Amino acid sequence: MTCRSICAVEGVTAHGIKEGKFGLTLIRASGTAAGVFTGNLVRAAPIELMRDRIKKGRLEAVIANSGCANAYTGRRGYADAEAMTGIAGEALGIEPGFVGVASTGVIGRYLDLPLIRRQCREVAPVLSHNEDAEAAAARAIMTTDTFPKHALVQTGTFAVGGITKGSGMIAPNMGTMLAFLYTDAAMNQKQLFQALRQATRRSFNRIVVDGDMSTNDIALCTATGEAGKVKYREFCTALEGCCQSLAQQIAADGEGATKLVEVTVRGAQTEEAAATVARTVIGSPLVKTAVYGEDPNWGRIVAAAGRAGVAFDPNAVSLWIGEGTARAPLVKNGEIIADLTKAKAAMHGKKVVFELDLASGTEEATAWGCDLTEKYVEINGRYTT
Repeated sequence: MTCRSICAVEGVTAHGIKEGKFGLTLIRASGTAAGVFTGNLVRAAPIELMRDRIKKGRLEAVIANSGCANAYTGRRGYADAEAMTGIAGEALGIEPGFVGVASTGVIGRYLDLPLIRRQCREVAPVLSHNEDAEAAAARAIMTTDTFPKHALVQTGTFAVGGITKGSGMIAPNMGTMLAFLYTDAAMNQKQLFQALRQATRRSFNRIVVDGDMSTNDIALCTATGEAGKVKYREFCTALEGCCQSLAQQIAADGEGATKLVEVTVRGAQTEEAAATVARTVIGSPLVKTAVYGEDPNWGRIVAAAGRAGVAFDPNAVSLWIGEGTARAPLVKNGEIIADLTKAKAAMHGKKVVFELDLASGTEEATAWGCDLTEKYVEINGRYTT
């Protein structure tokens, strides 16, 4: 049986359980570890705990629950996050201080520790290195996700795999997402953190579903080292590719979404400037609703770019819609050349692509998002009830 992500990485076993809204994932892998976390000032208890614990630079396992975010829960929430690591440590026979923890779900509610303890005791004995176990682990962390998310990059010498969840409350500086990444490459802590930070900046930090930033975002990466030393640049490329695949899956699965939207901005003075414009466009409600209605109102793209806070000459930009044979020009060097029939045709299907050239530099960046539909309101208008 061929694994699609983390269980294709040597040294990783996993499993999970889902009971209604409440799930639990357990992953065991020993190695060097690094993490990145939400930029929200209001941080969930597991985030506060892991921001300190990851400084040790090593993890032996990860426990994650869905259904309760353990966010805005004060001292009790922090103690509960510590208790979760103790529950996993006891079940696996390892030191709790080397167990990573993550939570996702409703904010402002306390964990059901007896439930988590029972689920952990059920999952721990069946941890496995196969596709079924990995699928169960990916499903267990889902909340409003409609499908589990996996990614795998294999080279001739090592592998990078990951699972993630994320569907709503998605915005730059990570969205409501848990990402667990694994590699069998040997990396020291500094290398791993630098690679993860760059990969996150070019993937999870470039997706927008609704513009809200979560309290629980976390991405943990563990390197088991079983494949030995590898070229650092090759590892960075593989990790970035894995993270971008996961990020695009999150964007495509935005709450109520029917289309994945991709915006590439070229000709910027810096990569960050290009990313800023791309994120602004991808986050525009007017752009999102136009994509949903397959309405080629391309002026909204230019208008959104103009409010991104990045300097460029509006009379020099070029804009295209679509990709491959469906790619159609809309603006060329500031001149309108749009064929609205072709533009509308390029908006059919599950993916809509825009390319914007600012003509002010040589750097580029891509961001991903989704359309905005009535279903998003329905989901979030009744999220806790």
